[in-house]
Amino acid sequence: MKLTPITLALALAAGPAAASDDMKALLAEVKRLADRVDSLEKNNKELEKSLATERLSEKEPEIVTRLKAVEFQTLSMQKQARQIEALEGISVGASLTAVGQRGSRDGLPAGAASRQSRANYRGDVSVTLPGGEIGDIEGKIFTHLRFGQGNGVQLRPTFTSTPNTTAFETNAGPDDSFAILAQAWYQLKVPLPRDGVKANSREHLHITAGKIDSFVFFDQNAAADDESAKFLNNAFVHNPLLDSGGDIRADAYGFAPGAILQYVNEHNKDRTWGLSVGAFGSGPGANFSGSPGKPYIIGQADTTWRFNHLPGNYRAYLWSNGRGPGYDGIERRHTGIGMSVDQKIADYITLFGRYGHQGSGKTRFDRALTVGTEIAGNAWGRAADSLGAAFGLLRTSSAYRRDSVALDLDGDGAFDPRASGTERIGEIYYRFRVNNRLELTPDFQFIQRPGGNDSATIKVVGLRAKLGF
Repeated sequence: MKLTPITLALALAAGPAAASDDMKALLAEVKRLADRVDSLEKNNKELEKSLATERLSEKEPEIVTRLKAVEFQTLSMQKQARQIEALEGISVGASLTAVGQRGSRDGLPAGAASRQSRANYRGDVSVTLPGGEIGDIEGKIFTHLRFGQGNGVQLRPTFTSTPNTTAFETNAGPDDSFAILAQAWYQLKVPLPRDGVKANSREHLHITAGKIDSFVFFDQNAAADDESAKFLNNAFVHNPLLDSGGDIRADAYGFAPGAILQYVNEHNKDRTWGLSVGAFGSGPGANFSGSPGKPYIIGQADTTWRFNHLPGNYRAYLWSNGRGPGYDGIERRHTGIGMSVDQKIADYITLFGRYGHQGSGKTRFDRALTVGTEIAGNAWGRAADSLGAAFGLLRTSSAYRRDSVALDLDGDGAFDPRASGTERIGEIYYRFRVNNRLELTPDFQFIQRPGGNDSATIKVVGLRAKLGF
């Protein structure tokens, strides 16, 4: 029964009996409402008590459990978002490479009684961090740690510096595997033109300074520039005149302090081009033990090109080093020019080539030509595998031809035969992808006329294993 003021007035007018019945009904309704208010207040106190703690309990009301679950989910999502935001722009790479090699009897170094078998390993860890912003200018920090043990198989004197470029060991000796700070540099990426509209920029200026591997920025090659995955012989990893020949004159591990200025034009994505110039410490300036004067300077022009819609990279460069090492032990200015080319001629076939020409300085070889190919395993149903083959010619310089008979380069106490030939180098490998972390690579190399002498042909067989993360 619903009571209203009018209904109550009519009931009173109808007589005492009717008024008494309506009063009882009114009191009953008031009591029911009072009980409901008490129940609501009790439930409200329970909710307040439950919400005062973060712990969940089976005695709590269902709505509280649901509210806390939603709150926990929200807080977890916020935490994850903050973590993702904190990690944005950070990348980490790591690899562990092991190589075992055996040289032929013709490759014996001076004083060796039997041919060598050697194993080594090398680890690399790199971290890239965001380096802050200055308006629309972006900064980047790059660090690289390297460690390892084993110097690899040793050979008689050759123009190529090593058949195993992965070999790495600190000066602490074979019983220690200390890590070194291989690289640590800072880079600014400046969009051009300076109109403040970053999204419209198709040109950029890169300014880099720190401790650097110069081959990261110069003489790159898509098919032949990573000894941990492709060719092992140093003559195929970089331009032989710069690395095997020593014209970069970096520290004992191949790194040096320096600065690089690079311009990149990407208006046409099919034909990008760029200009770079770098200056690096040389000799004692490379390991911070002497003056940074007479640096190693290199300038490069590069462009991308398409052959039947397939990409290729073309680079030409020239260099000068005021502390170039001579074969007679005297430092002189060394100059030279070079080029590095890689071009796809099919979806799974890449051709490459490098050429170097020494302009000045007393070097053991003054011309270098390397060519080769990398073939992906698509044709035989192993797309992640690849087959690589390369051949190189290192021509003995005229000055070294003349002076070599007066030198004892192999340390056997006797003058060496005249170096009159051209050293010939070949390498073939097959990289087998075991899974997305492990690769195994059988490798075979030969070196004819080592050091320009006709006396021997060296053969080296090996196996490389690489774990990448």
